[in-house]
Amino acid sequence: MNYFSEIALISGNANRPLSEEISGILGIPLCDTSVVRFADGEISVTIHESVRGKDVFILQPACPPANDSLMEILILIDALKRASAGRINVVMPYYCYARQDRKEKARVPISSKLVADLISVAGADRVIACDLHADQIMGFFNIPVDRLQAMPIIAEYIMCHEYDLDNMVVVSPDVGSAKRSRALAERLGVPLAIVDKRRPKDNVAEVMNIIGDVEGKDVIMIDDMVDTAGTIVGAANALKTLGAEHIFVSCTHGLLSGPAVERIKNSAIDKFIMTNTIPLPEEKRLDKIEVVSIAPLLADVIKRVHTGDSVSELFN
Repeated sequence: MNYFSEIALISGNANRPLSEEISGILGIPLCDTSVVRFADGEISVTIHESVRGKDVFILQPACPPANDSLMEILILIDALKRASAGRINVVMPYYCYARQDRKEKARVPISSKLVADLISVAGADRVIACDLHADQIMGFFNIPVDRLQAMPIIAEYIMCHEYDLDNMVVVSPDVGSAKRSRALAERLGVPLAIVDKRRPKDNVAEVMNIIGDVEGKDVIMIDDMVDTAGTIVGAANALKTLGAEHIFVSCTHGLLSGPAVERIKNSAIDKFIMTNTIPLPEEKRLDKIEVVSIAPLLADVIKRVHTGDSVSELFN
């Protein structure tokens, strides 16, 4: 029996084009599923075909509106559990509430742990996520978590296009992104620099210093997510002031909330590269924004999870 015959793919509404692309790569049609809303906003799910005993993969990033996307995941899990699915795997390319991963001050929640508890209690058997904002989130689950990396995809994009690697330096937008930036620099075979910044309040960052040489260089910055783009645009403008030649920015999750698109448009950034873990609406598309698909990686991981093959080998 072909091992694909026991896989079932179910998509929520958050990023249907990504689900359809994964379905096309695997050659497995999406299950006939209705995910609709009542007049008061409540979510209703109906799965129109049998999933009894099957290895089911829910394809749904918890992207904006995050609460609606997350509730779709939870209700889909419950529907599958009650339909006697063999195993329920949540393919969650973007994990919401990931920035609330620790208690930095009194009387605040650890919301990313709460999300992990909700997914686990709902009945999921495994979670597949891409570039979690904090490594410790994996430890919030009592079920297996496969944490994927988009960095190799971004590195391949850069190497396959006309970028001058001999004159390039990877710049980490902050100290927290240094590990990811160093991995990209090593893969490209280029030097690393780091932006020293302080964050006086949420979504506000001030660049204090640049550790490394960027004068006359083409620089590329990589981050896990870009929300309002204040940090990344501030860093890009500072790098331009310090003599950087061309500035490229890459990220896994392009939230691009509020003034983000306008900031990118008017910034020193020459090219903004993002994956499609979060859909980019037509009104946010700019000539300088390039979207790279993560569907081939997710499709490969789904195959490996189903057959019991190693997922980590993909990143060696």
